[in-house]
Amino acid sequence: MLGTIINLLYFLPGILWAMSIHEFSHGYVAYKLGDPTAARAGRLTLDPLKHIDPFGLIALFIVHIGWAKPVPVNPSYFRNPKRDMMLVALAGPASNFASAIAGFIIWKLLIDLNLNFVGLRQFMLSFTYINVAFGTFNLLPLPPLDGWRIVEFFWKDSPRLEQVLPFTIILLITIFFWAPYVITTPIEIIHNFLYRLVF
Repeated sequence: MLGTIINLLYFLPGILWAMSIHEFSHGYVAYKLGDPTAARAGRLTLDPLKHIDPFGLIALFIVHIGWAKPVPVNPSYFRNPKRDMMLVALAGPASNFASAIAGFIIWKLLIDLNLNFVGLRQFMLSFTYINVAFGTFNLLPLPPLDGWRIVEFFWKDSPRLEQVLPFTIILLITIFFWAPYVITTPIEIIHNFLYRLVF
């Protein structure tokens, strides 16, 4: 029981930050591109209570696949809807990777200052890994993930979301149970790359 609580203290801050910064970044870029929808919905905040989906958070701890409440975006406000939707989509993963880099920099500074106290390594590893995992997973080219918006930008006649969503669910379940390396391998590669970039 105590071990579970300690693990929760290690992982929960990273999870809450990764979800909050991800959704905030979607809304902020959309706002900068002319869409006030997220701002009006009160989603331009880093308050995790505004972004967390309770079921998504529980699923993350149980099956290691979770989600936050999607930030509302109205493409009709954009000058170039297809391009701007791609930029909004990219903002989420980019914020997670930037957070991981910031985490590595803070970790290195603490080590350089001889403040590598007990638990620091575990906490910083979990924070950086969670952010890399959240960003990488969302870049998968599957709807409704951010990667699909990138596919839509380059694929002129891409199918509509509702046409391919059922196949996405089946594919993700298949990957999770029979081929998790499809997701974990790129996460490890990116995490190690960012680590070496700082250290």
